[in-house]
Amino acid sequence: MSDKVLSVTMTKSKNGRLKNHQECLKGLGLRKIRQTVRVIDTPENRGMINKVAYMVKVEEV
Repeated sequence: MSDKVLSVTMTKSKNGRLKNHQECLKGLGLRKIRQTVRVIDTPENRGMINKVAYMVKVEEV
């Protein structure tokens, strides 16, 4: 299993976005612009990040 951790920062507003993109942000734990969360690098989290890649900045910790 991968023990890598990703730091995900929301860079754009979720207002007016597709409902499933808003749900991906909620699934990642992001609520506010410039909020940063740390998530484990799993295929599920990667899928959510890829879906909203235009709204987030990702760094490997």
